[in-house]
Amino acid sequence: MQKPILVSGIQPSGRLHIGNYLGALKNFVDLQNSGKYDCYFFIADYHSLTENFNPQEKQAQVLNLAADYLAAGLDPKKSKIFIQSAVPQTTELARILESISPMGEMKRMTQFKDKSETQNENVNVGLFTYPILMAADILLYDAQFVPVGEDQLQHLELARTLARKFNSRFGQTLFEPKEILTATPRVMSLDDPTKKMSKSRQGGCLFIDDEPEVIKSKVRGAVTDSESVVKYDPKHKAGISNMLEIMSGLSGKSLAEVEEGFSSVNYGELKHSLADYVADYFEKFRKKKTALLKKPAAIKSVLKSGSAKARKSAEKKMAEVKKKIGLA
Repeated sequence: MQKPILVSGIQPSGRLHIGNYLGALKNFVDLQNSGKYDCYFFIADYHSLTENFNPQEKQAQVLNLAADYLAAGLDPKKSKIFIQSAVPQTTELARILESISPMGEMKRMTQFKDKSETQNENVNVGLFTYPILMAADILLYDAQFVPVGEDQLQHLELARTLARKFNSRFGQTLFEPKEILTATPRVMSLDDPTKKMSKSRQGGCLFIDDEPEVIKSKVRGAVTDSESVVKYDPKHKAGISNMLEIMSGLSGKSLAEVEEGFSSVNYGELKHSLADYVADYFEKFRKKKTALLKKPAAIKSVLKSGSAKARKSAEKKMAEVKKKIGLA
């Protein structure tokens, strides 16, 4: 029996932090290891071009993210691990989908508005058409499931809309995907828990390849409050609540269990425990990533093989799409 296809990817635009890990990468590994899906995990290098970037750094970013994938537990024997731009059919399908994408739908995309505000000096067309390229990433492989956070649900709904529209006009061709919601907290910055954790705020950002002493230093400096009670209360105790959410996300314990476990300690003890837990949790990851990056040829070989497999599927789907619209 053929397994349902699952597709997702991450942009190579810098080091991954704990928010990226809990929101995406950890889930990728769990879904792969469940054995329920035929998994396609890609490095979304085309998507990363919508931000200001350094061409000389891009290849290194791709290799670094591939090392993250492999060190975290993605297995090329279980999943297709590939580079988005190594499958030219992705942009080919995106161009076709653009011709059936209503402007009204595109203007309603809230993430375009949000990103336009954060990078107002570089509001490019790629940001506007990002959801169409994302739809192509999904529809090209007949994905039945896509792991996403709530902020991506609108984009996934557009993919379904475009699939329905294409099928209605040209005949049944594209599969309408369903979401697998990632149940993860919105990880906030340690130095300002009112803001989402971001690489732009280095001091409050826990990168998953940070060395133990760096982790401990950042956690020690985490913002708390004037009280001394460890309690989950995002409105009044944002800093403490954020630390409890990180511990819950990594340990797999419920927030209630984590809160109960720290109910009798002070803030200093909570920080010490969290720092040690994070450092220990990523110890094997750090060692494996360091070893992988010493052998870039091996990483490239994994990506080359995975991209070839992805292209084989993409070529078959694009031949079908072109035939339906009269281009082949």
